[in-house]
Amino acid sequence: MSKPIEDYGFIGNMLSGALVAQDGSMDWLCLPRFDSDACFAALLGTREHGYWRISPAGGPQRSSRRYLPHAPILETTFETRDGTAVLVDFMPLSDDPEKVDVIRLVRGVSGRVTMRMEMALRFGYGKTIPWVRRRDYGIHAVAGPDAVELVTRVPLHGEDMCTIAEFDVREGDVVPFTLAYHPLHREPHFIGDAQMRLEHTETWWRDWVRICRLSEFESPVWKDAVERSLVTLKALSYQPSGAIVAAPTTSLPEEIGGMRNWDYRYCWIRDAALTLYAFMNAGYFDEAGAFREWLLRAAAGAPNQMQIMYGVDGERRLTEIELTWLPGYENSVPVRIGNGACDQIQIDVFGELMDALHTARKSQLGPNQDAWRFQQTLLSRLEGLWREPDEGIWEVRGGRKHFVHSKVMAWVAFDRAIKAVEQSGFSGPVETWRALREEIHREVLVRGYDKGRNTFVQHYDGTALDASLLLIAEVGFLPPEDYRFRGTVEAIERELLEDGLVLRYRVEETEDGLTGEEGTFLVCSFWLADAYTMIGRTGDAEALFERLLSLRNDLGLLAEEYHPRLRRQLGNFPQAFSHIGLINTAYNLRRVSGPAQQRADLGEPPRADDASRNRAAGAPRDEPSLD
Repeated sequence: MSKPIEDYGFIGNMLSGALVAQDGSMDWLCLPRFDSDACFAALLGTREHGYWRISPAGGPQRSSRRYLPHAPILETTFETRDGTAVLVDFMPLSDDPEKVDVIRLVRGVSGRVTMRMEMALRFGYGKTIPWVRRRDYGIHAVAGPDAVELVTRVPLHGEDMCTIAEFDVREGDVVPFTLAYHPLHREPHFIGDAQMRLEHTETWWRDWVRICRLSEFESPVWKDAVERSLVTLKALSYQPSGAIVAAPTTSLPEEIGGMRNWDYRYCWIRDAALTLYAFMNAGYFDEAGAFREWLLRAAAGAPNQMQIMYGVDGERRLTEIELTWLPGYENSVPVRIGNGACDQIQIDVFGELMDALHTARKSQLGPNQDAWRFQQTLLSRLEGLWREPDEGIWEVRGGRKHFVHSKVMAWVAFDRAIKAVEQSGFSGPVETWRALREEIHREVLVRGYDKGRNTFVQHYDGTALDASLLLIAEVGFLPPEDYRFRGTVEAIERELLEDGLVLRYRVEETEDGLTGEEGTFLVCSFWLADAYTMIGRTGDAEALFERLLSLRNDLGLLAEEYHPRLRRQLGNFPQAFSHIGLINTAYNLRRVSGPAQQRADLGEPPRADDASRNRAAGAPRDEPSLD
């Protein structure tokens, strides 16, 4: 029986990450990178597919856990009849991306506790049993190109294709276990003192958090939530390149037993661009600069070959395949690695990218001529592409459509380019861009707006709603007081809310090419809170934000979705998009010029239908024509 997603904690070191359950079992670990093959894959199968558990031999009477302050270091306390022991899990920082360690420290707190360690290494996502040999420091295990050393002073023995140890800890005892990865062609590296490495890791993270602008949050709950989300995003970054993965896991389902299971261990331009906002508003300009440089490297080349996502080093080929030997989380199949959406056309990415780079240019990062030349090549492609249908922000697999959000973000792309010329002194065909901006704006108001219901719709000539429409005011396409935006917010409240949380769309009304249902998308609920803030419904925004905070697990982590009826989190975990939403909404609620307002301020006030822009309600006047 699979454990609930909320049962897991996440540890990471900006190279890779692991999920550790409350019972002390590490059920997911990919080495040496986030997108490498897993050597512990019990999360998507059974213990036969690899795990590493350290816990009291007879089971605890009680257990509790917490993160150490300011760091992705997990501490689990086990209380037994004979005493208390603590398990500390962390991944030390590494200067060598091919040599990655996982350290687990067992500390005796009181009495005497008999602990049991069980490790089943299974390379290749649970398929390959390695060749294990004893060493004076522990064991050496190898399979194909991969090798690991398990370093410990505790005696080890084999049992049913697993490595086992039993040992006692008393008050003051510290027993370390280090799993050290290296490619087979390289020599094992010197491990070093585990306690000293813990102290070094704690110090690094504590110094990093000191940069964060948290003083404006009076509520300790809000302050802790924002800090934990920032630490999680930082741990999800790939330090050598500056990329940020959407999540450290693959194929955790959006519907239990369903097929909506995807690999999120890659860098989406959209997600990373929004992460840039979260980092910059918290004062982390080094991270924002690193992403800008990664983007220029990853997307370099012909503009018609820009992808919506890349591997952590900028890889373009992310071939999607199914792992048939894994039964899936709670029998949710298929288990997929790779992501076929990398070949999709998603026009909104152009706007997110231009918006993020414009914000970076106006911030402490300053201008970048190479970035501007890159943006001009993208705009030359967008001049024709914006008129085409696409797969949209939600990566539908049921055929391309003229998604309204995609058109709005195409407007954003040209708007930010115009601002670059007007405000930053860059050169470009600004009159052409102004004409395109006006044309897109006029078309969206005619084809993407339902006058009878006073709401924008998911795609041209359709009736379904879409949570991405909540971003129309945030990006500056319309002012928040516009009756059409307010009407859209109200329509989404009527039609997309489930138990007060927001669906991205109604699956029965959207041809997304998949069967089954899904939960509410957490980032969409944060968008609704942002929309409330922008239209002056601050009380509603704060109430929704508090509700969303209550959905986090005991460690402050969020997955992609929440199912109100099942009352559980769903999807890949922890999810960067959800934590981005948490951070930005918190700043929106505590700043007049938070991230949402900041994005709107960057936009050019719409020229079409100016007479109606400032009316908060009422029937629309004559709409513009496409002729």
